[in-house]
Amino acid sequence: MNVSHVVSSTAAHLMTDALTHDLIDSSLEMIRGHALFNTFEAEDFDRISQQMRRVSLSNHELLYRQDSDAQHFYFVLSGRLRLYRLDFSGFERTLDSLNPGDCFAEVMIYAKPARYACYAESLKRSEVLMIPIQAYREIIRRRPDYAENALAHFAARAVSRFHDLEIMTVQNARDRLVRYLLDLLPDGVKLNGEVELPLPKCLVASRLAMQPETFSRLLNDLKGSGLVRVNRNKLVIPDPGRLMQLSR
Repeated sequence: MNVSHVVSSTAAHLMTDALTHDLIDSSLEMIRGHALFNTFEAEDFDRISQQMRRVSLSNHELLYRQDSDAQHFYFVLSGRLRLYRLDFSGFERTLDSLNPGDCFAEVMIYAKPARYACYAESLKRSEVLMIPIQAYREIIRRRPDYAENALAHFAARAVSRFHDLEIMTVQNARDRLVRYLLDLLPDGVKLNGEVELPLPKCLVASRLAMQPETFSRLLNDLKGSGLVRVNRNKLVIPDPGRLMQLSR
C-alpha cells in the first residue's frame, strides 16, 4: 500500500457529521456494551455519545497515520481494518486485524503525548465511530470507578498481547503458523474445526514475520499432510490435536 494515501474528502467530511437519529439504536447500542462504556450511567453516556462521529471508509483507506497526533479513539461498527507499522526501512509489519465490536487506539486515553503508534487502514468498506479522547478523559476524571473499569479492560488486553508475543517468539516459522491457526479455533473444538483467516494471506504472513512465499509453502505442506483443508480464506482443521502435536 502506498503510505502517501490519505483519507478521502468524503470520509473527512463524514468525520464532521454527528450521529443521526437512525443510527442511535444500532451504533450506540453496540458501543454501549463495550467494557469502556458499560458501567457509564445514562447521563454520562449521553454526554459523550453526543460528541461521537461516524466515519465511512472505502476499501484500503487510511484512518490515521503512525506518529500523528491522537485526538480520538475508535470503535468498529462494520467492515474490517488492520493496524500496521512501518520499520526504519519502510517495510510494513501487520500488527492486528479489527472486526465489528472492536475498540482500538484506546490506549491513547492515558498516553502523554498522545500519538498513534501505527497506521489504521480499512480492508473493505467499513464504518467506525470516533470518540474524542479529551471528552472521555474528563468523564473518568470525575468518576474514578469508570477509570478502574477502563484499566481492567487494558489489563485484559495486555494479557492477550502476551499470548500474541508468545506465538511471535517461536523461532520456527512452521510452529508460528500452527500456533496461530490453533489460536483461531473456537474454545473446546475437538474435531473439524473451521476457521477464517482474519486477514488476506499476504498480511497473515506479515503478521507472523514471514515472507508470503514461506507462508504459502508451509500452508501447502500442512494441506498435503491432511492437517488442514483450505478454501480461500477459510480453513478446516480435521484434527486439532494432531496439528498441535506438530508444534511440540
